[in-house]
Amino acid sequence: MNSRVNMTMRNVFWSYFSMVASLIIQFVSRTIFIYTLGETYLGVNGLFTNVLGLLSFAELGIGTAMNFALYKPVAHGDKEKIKSYMRAYKWAYRAIAVIISVIGLVLVPFLDYIVKDPGNIGDIRLYYLLFLLNTITTYFVSYKYSLVNADQKNYIQTNTHLIATFVKAIVQIVFLLLFSDYLGYLIAGIAIDILQRFFINIYLNKLYPYLKEKDVKPLEKEEKKTLITKIKALIMHKIGDVCVNQTDNIIVSSFISVTMVGLLSNYNLLITTVTTCVNILFNSVTGSLGNLVATESKERQYSIFSTYRFVAFWFYGFTAIALFTLLTPFITLWIGESMVVDEFVILLIIINYYMVGHRNCLNNFKSAAGVFERDKFVAVIQAVVNIVASIGLVYVVGLPGVYLGTIIQGTIASIIKPIVTYKPVFDKSSKFYFMDAAKYGITTIIAGVLCVAAKHFILSEITILRFILMTIIVLIIPNLFFFLIFRKTSEFHYILNTIKNKLPHKNKKKVQ
Repeated sequence: MNSRVNMTMRNVFWSYFSMVASLIIQFVSRTIFIYTLGETYLGVNGLFTNVLGLLSFAELGIGTAMNFALYKPVAHGDKEKIKSYMRAYKWAYRAIAVIISVIGLVLVPFLDYIVKDPGNIGDIRLYYLLFLLNTITTYFVSYKYSLVNADQKNYIQTNTHLIATFVKAIVQIVFLLLFSDYLGYLIAGIAIDILQRFFINIYLNKLYPYLKEKDVKPLEKEEKKTLITKIKALIMHKIGDVCVNQTDNIIVSSFISVTMVGLLSNYNLLITTVTTCVNILFNSVTGSLGNLVATESKERQYSIFSTYRFVAFWFYGFTAIALFTLLTPFITLWIGESMVVDEFVILLIIINYYMVGHRNCLNNFKSAAGVFERDKFVAVIQAVVNIVASIGLVYVVGLPGVYLGTIIQGTIASIIKPIVTYKPVFDKSSKFYFMDAAKYGITTIIAGVLCVAAKHFILSEITILRFILMTIIVLIIPNLFFFLIFRKTSEFHYILNTIKNKLPHKNKKKVQ
């Protein structure tokens, strides 16, 4: 247990460090990008990122299935079994790279239908092909991160990503300042990404030298059967995920304009930075969850999950309030009022952010337990509802319709997933999930209303000093309110005791 906590604490530390550093780097890079190239190029950047994200359905959930398969052999130090799984994983991902290449090239003739009102920004097909190249090369290295994850060393991925992001940003900033050329900006970034993948491959081979050994036993028949069963279920999950998470910008670009994608991308830079960093925080414990499931009772698992979800509520609740309250004033101060998007649209995006965060908690634990089959149909329902509702509503109410459709499918998933998964994962009724959801949701809404009320008074005029004051208020009100409401709960005391036990003076006392 102490080993799990130690690895989690290390992963969390580097997650926080990465959060601050990445935000600073991306903020500076985005500012220079806007002033040298403009919001239309931002739109193209965001759009093609989503298009290639949509193509990731070809991965078909193999990564998640392999993560689960590795937890037990890693926990027991079974290197031969790890080698067998990693060999299968490597060839699967090479096949995926080929599939994405073919599908990606097939989409080239249809780019004119996806990119609406691009203006005079150069050859969008060439830009798209560069994005495609960058995506394909990830599949020749990324499979090794599954072993890192199962080994509870997520900080390796966090740190290498941070270093690559920093170097990439510096090179691209210099290029923008010297040449103001989007094509060169893309090529420079892709070159850094490929070099990073080359060096991380060398590093991971040294960290796990047995991966280079040639004498690898094939997986046993029963192991292959189990893996294939889980992959079949995960295919549906993966299709649902990409249809939900990667289609909003495509719909906005096709039915509104690519420039609007650019405006939204300024908000999404900050939202995604916070999302990524909070997710890294919670994904840092995924390997520990897999170890927990492999070694502890269901009662113990549920106790840890309750604490895990409580921490998620606190982080997602606080950050959702902070993002909704501060995003638009920050955009106004940063790049001007002309870059602001309607507040109702931002509210819908933040509601979805909060809902996704809570679903991720259950999904992470469910993945660690290897329970993929029971809710596989939910992902397909999500995908269909999201696309139909978003496209239908965008005709009726415009831009807000895209995100209303996303929330509708998210609500369906938030109801069905706990019902079909709580019993097999924890051997408990899903009513406990919904009771906690209501408790956390109401608490977040009340704290949010208090902050919005303060915002209307303090930010009636947007200045730097008023924004700083509002930021301080947003830091205080939700966290103080959450503390007052939940300070006596077992989850809060578990976290408090864990932190106390990790303080230096505690360790010194133990040594004495």
